Amino acid sequence: MSAKNIQFLRMTYLRGPNIWTYRSVIEALIDIGELEDFPSNLLPGFNDRLKAWLPQMIEHYCTPGVRGGFFQRLDTGTWAGHILEHVSLELQSRAGMAMSFGKAREAGPRGVYKVVVRTDHETVGRSSLEMARELILAAIHDTPYDVPGAIAKLTDMVDALYVGPSTASIVEAAYERRVPYIRLNAGNLVQLGHGVNQRRIWTAETDRTSAIAEGISKDKDLTKNLLAMCGVPVPEGQVVDSPAAAWAAAQDIGLPVCVKPSDGNRARGVSLDLSTQADVEAAYAIALAQGSEVIVERFIRGSEHRLLVVGDRLVAASRGETASVTGDGQHSVRDLVNLQINADPRRGSDGSLPLELVKLRENSPEVLELARQGLTPDSVPAAGQTVLVKRTGNMTTDVTDIVHPDVAAQAVLAARMVGLDIAGVDVVTPDIRQPLADQGVVVEVNAGPSLLMHLNPAEGQARPVGEAIAQHLIPANETGRIPVVGIMGDGDTTRSAKLIAWLLHLKGLYTGLACADGLYMNQRCLQKTNAMDFDQAERLLVNRSVQAAVFESDARRLLTQGLPYDRCQVGIVTSMPKAAPLEDLYPGPDEKMPSYIRTQIDLVLSTGFAVLNAADEAVADLAQYSDGGVILYAHDEAEPRLAAHRAEGGRIGFWRDDQLILAQEAKEQAVLSIQRPAVARLLKTNSLSQNDMLIAACAAWAMDMGADLIRAGVKSYGQTPAV
Repeated sequence: MSAKNIQFLRMTYLRGPNIWTYRSVIEALIDIGELEDFPSNLLPGFNDRLKAWLPQMIEHYCTPGVRGGFFQRLDTGTWAGHILEHVSLELQSRAGMAMSFGKAREAGPRGVYKVVVRTDHETVGRSSLEMARELILAAIHDTPYDVPGAIAKLTDMVDALYVGPSTASIVEAAYERRVPYIRLNAGNLVQLGHGVNQRRIWTAETDRTSAIAEGISKDKDLTKNLLAMCGVPVPEGQVVDSPAAAWAAAQDIGLPVCVKPSDGNRARGVSLDLSTQADVEAAYAIALAQGSEVIVERFIRGSEHRLLVVGDRLVAASRGETASVTGDGQHSVRDLVNLQINADPRRGSDGSLPLELVKLRENSPEVLELARQGLTPDSVPAAGQTVLVKRTGNMTTDVTDIVHPDVAAQAVLAARMVGLDIAGVDVVTPDIRQPLADQGVVVEVNAGPSLLMHLNPAEGQARPVGEAIAQHLIPANETGRIPVVGIMGDGDTTRSAKLIAWLLHLKGLYTGLACADGLYMNQRCLQKTNAMDFDQAERLLVNRSVQAAVFESDARRLLTQGLPYDRCQVGIVTSMPKAAPLEDLYPGPDEKMPSYIRTQIDLVLSTGFAVLNAADEAVADLAQYSDGGVILYAHDEAEPRLAAHRAEGGRIGFWRDDQLILAQEAKEQAVLSIQRPAVARLLKTNSLSQNDMLIAACAAWAMDMGADLIRAGVKSYGQTPAV
């Protein structure tokens, strides 16, 4: 390769828990060639250019463990792989996908490294590494590089590919509680939990959000009628079908009025405080453009508020404000909007900011508002003249702590009456600290409300609304998990996996199995080809019928894909794989393999068990990584590690005089005898080995199955399930 270059040899997306971390990463195999002889302190001007382009990397702690730690490493000399890691992470974070975990490790051959960076999306992660390479090479060779342009491009990619901020807040809150999640599409449909215990969200809608309730919420007139039936104060209003009918309704209701679409959202098409026929009729056309019907209703003076109801409680509230500009005698209203309103850093169009940009489109409520003041977007207001531009849709200030209990109760009642489990309730009142009574009304109840105004308010305290929704779906005393068994070794673990799945089936659990022989659901084969690959195996966790799942995996899939589950109830390692078959992955010597295979045991839950082969020293030593209990097994009772583990109160399994024994301290259970005809037949036909029976018995014991069930399961193994 050419001098002072960085070459990508391979990029691997590890979607599940892997040898580096519990979460998804991109692992890049790179060759830095001549740069192996040129750490950063030997590259003239490089450090200064890199720091000038990405000054925010002062926040990267790195090995010194202090602010500015990475910059210290640059000054003392660090290599291109390490720099690539940090620049890639910084680019992702600047683009709106904050990432902090990374590693750079020598892969073996001189100048070849594995660079690992956290990412929540493969395309974004790959692009960040490619951009980081180009940026670093530009800094090395002192050539221009458009850093803002690269960040903007990556930002657009994040906006297009990553889940929205509302969804992300729920997912992160669930993850903090160790509730697993799976993204089900390219948008915001996400599964929390696994199998039969899963729940689903689509932004702020859930699988408890009924189509009927959502339909009611979109029909604002029907919503008001239902609310009025249960005593929730609502403004008087009428559905109209023409501009003339709108003016007639306005006169009937009493001026001033509000005109809005019956099924609009986010205050689009809403015109307020209308008192003339011209304004009402113009507002009708604006509202109709945003919905299928138009409502005219009494205008209530006061501030607009958005109250977020989750389940049976109010969890957040925000107050809106109007948007105005002040004339200077020189600039048009359009220019003033850009200079005084849209320049506000709280505003944007990417969905990550609390306020939207104000756009003066033809026939919009904003243009109508200007017309009522005798102005157009191109008018130049006099110096000091205040021009009201926008009345609605500017939820700026958190007011959660001052909402009167009566107002909160009315909002909860409104959501319940519509039938929504999560709702944005719009309230207009001059004082949210007082009961609604005669001074305020509920004007709308919205399904799928935006959470951004509560997560990132322009003023006031952010509210943990994602946490409230996650807990609403999966209460604090639940995890959304099903029993998961993971098994790995350096030989045939398929028969053991199939026997474990059979035992779970006999226990009465609808059990999924992904193994080398195929994909099975409740003992029925859905796919006859190898199902250990991530995409195939994950199907078990998405299936809403599955109550337990068994996954067979191997070292190659661990190193190239990650495991398809985040944690397991039982993690089994039968033997330590060799490095030789994995040479293309640069695994290093055999002595490195335990540091990789420990991943299977790292994933064991605190309530679960690691099941380990005591006869394999490298496997038995993995016991130290289990967060849960440990069951050691060996064919020979005399295996020293068995005796030591038993002496410490641990569980063990072994064969003695043709009897399978499970023991803890002085207590022993004789589970199985190979003298039994059914067991002897299985051994003779090679359907199972004694080792398979021992492994499965230990796994079953770890899941609280009794000796009778284990015995019956082994003896009946291989039977065709009833239709």
